Amino acid sequence: MEYSLSNAHISIKINSLGAELCSLVAHQTEYLWQADPLYWKRHSPVLFPIVGNVYQNEYRINGQTYNLSQHGFARDREFELVEQSEDTIRFRLRSDEESLEKYPFAFELEIGYQLMDNKVKVLWTVKNTGNGSMPFQIGAHPAFYYPDFQAEDEVKGFFGFDAQELSYILIKNGGADTAHRYQLATKEALPLTNSLFAEDALIVENGQVHSVCLMDKEKRPWLTVHFDAPVVGLWSPPQKNAPFVCIEPWYGRCDESGYRGEFADKEWMQKLAAGEQFHASYIIEIANR
Repeated sequence: MEYSLSNAHISIKINSLGAELCSLVAHQTEYLWQADPLYWKRHSPVLFPIVGNVYQNEYRINGQTYNLSQHGFARDREFELVEQSEDTIRFRLRSDEESLEKYPFAFELEIGYQLMDNKVKVLWTVKNTGNGSMPFQIGAHPAFYYPDFQAEDEVKGFFGFDAQELSYILIKNGGADTAHRYQLATKEALPLTNSLFAEDALIVENGQVHSVCLMDKEKRPWLTVHFDAPVVGLWSPPQKNAPFVCIEPWYGRCDESGYRGEFADKEWMQKLAAGEQFHASYIIEIANR
């Protein structure tokens, strides 16, 4: 089922399947990718209880093996509406028999959206409703149209960062290649070219950046994603010349290639004791025009 919120500046739509943001309109323009399966069939899925993949889709809890597909299952589950007001809407997913087969922890996941003038604040709450420690990851995967996209243009737009230099890693051989780190000089705007994502996502770790601005071809701000997450993924489908780019705040990331350790010992794992809650958010800000 689809739900809507709007104010004088922006309007959004959310699908209860995955509690996924599926439209963000401002200035009579759609900013959020509209899920053409020719390129990518999603808009802005929430990634839970993993970000990326576990190696060969397997992971271990106390030596027992479980299976999870890429980005987990929450994006494909129906959420219940728990609150809707003039500027805020919240949805909830609870663990059940189906989820426990894939992820043996009792949880509640709440996803909310709040409008604040020209901004959308995305709200996450994870609750451990079980008796023991609960390891998990959570992340965002919003896809934004390039402004004035032309397929024949080599440069589609630019990224601006709130940091002067960044290092990043790539995904190789089915996992994060942490043995090789690459540098991005970001004093100037970073051109978004067909080759930038040729090897899949760029993964920026260690809280190096907390704001990524998507700019048009004239380097004018189009939108900015603000976040406190320690990891951010930057992605557009490789080899497809797609008309969108993703800015993805993550509390977690995929396994290293060959990882066969305990799930709880993965890098960038979040953990909740019984009864505890995790709260996080990020903001999508539409530039004034």
